[in-house]
Amino acid sequence: MRLPVFALIAALAAAPALAAPCGGGFNDFIRAMKAEAVAKGQPQADVDAFFANVKQDSRVIKADRSQGVFRKTFIDFSRSLISQNRISNGAANSRKFDSTFKRAEREFGVSRGILLAFWAFETDFGAVQGDFNTVNALVTLGHDCRRPELFQPQVHAAIELFRQGMIDPARTTGAWAGEIGMVQMLPADILARGVDGDGDGKVSLKTSAPDALLSGARMLQHHGWRAGEPWLQEVVLPANLDWSKTGLDTTLSTNDWAKMGVQAREGGLPRGLPASVLLPQGRKGPAFLAYPNYKVLFEWNKSFVYVTTAAYFGTRLEGASAYDAGNPDEALSESQMKSLQQKLAARGHDVGAIDGILGALSRAAVQKEQVRLGLPADAWPTRELLNAL
Repeated sequence: MRLPVFALIAALAAAPALAAPCGGGFNDFIRAMKAEAVAKGQPQADVDAFFANVKQDSRVIKADRSQGVFRKTFIDFSRSLISQNRISNGAANSRKFDSTFKRAEREFGVSRGILLAFWAFETDFGAVQGDFNTVNALVTLGHDCRRPELFQPQVHAAIELFRQGMIDPARTTGAWAGEIGMVQMLPADILARGVDGDGDGKVSLKTSAPDALLSGARMLQHHGWRAGEPWLQEVVLPANLDWSKTGLDTTLSTNDWAKMGVQAREGGLPRGLPASVLLPQGRKGPAFLAYPNYKVLFEWNKSFVYVTTAAYFGTRLEGASAYDAGNPDEALSESQMKSLQQKLAARGHDVGAIDGILGALSRAAVQKEQVRLGLPADAWPTRELLNAL
């Protein structure tokens, strides 16, 4: 007997992370996934139809292993993604879907700027949604042993979307990681938080901007978005600031930051909100206050440089000026960054993968070593630090 949809979602959430074996024979993996789906309550005929033409996609694995774009600095990355064309299109879409954005703020508390930013970056406002077969992508990544605990449950969620007529295994396409639609959501998120924004009785994230935007807003609310609060604000810092207090691991009240000389570059600081001083390229580059809503954005994308760029672009789309780039110290090359990560790991720091990407773990480790060595502890890796280690 088939489970009701909410019972199915609960079953997905409670399922063992690796119910089907990863990395072995692909046909054996498919048989295990089919048996698991039937055990969860899906009809055998639906399961057979879902997997009927599934194939491994080597392009998916190649894309998963080749994310070098995230090695760019914040300044380079943001300049590559933010163009006048995207700013103009953002303004036009803000006007076109004004009632949808007002509803997103009214019902979910999410401001239009951040929704526009992700809509722009994910699919260029729906124009480029990806050409990877969604089912093949999810099954390929579920079989791969890098992150099966993430993608195997997404396969089961996709089976339920298929049963509800929301995807076609043979024709539905999207991003290489299995995300679907204008704001690129994974099947489990669509299943749990999809919204029929245009009132046609269906959740169509590929063809309906209201459906996609309101679904994205509901997802952010689910992950803790705080209504009526900012997410990122450019600031001007005093030269004598204690740099060891910067970074996402330190949160103080805006009142405390103001007492230390931190000032808004435009307007004023909101009173009494928790915030962290964010220096994407160290004390000589752009400076921001990151509020609790900024951290929620990592539920959408795990990349520091992507999230920071999207957050900043959201402020631009709501009227903020272009940031002051300053004159940051030169970034380390990929090989130098990998060398630094190896040295940090040898000193006992958790930097995650040795991948040449300056993520949150590497930033935290850099800052700790800067403190130990008596260097300005702004979490920006320099040749001076590399040499000192």
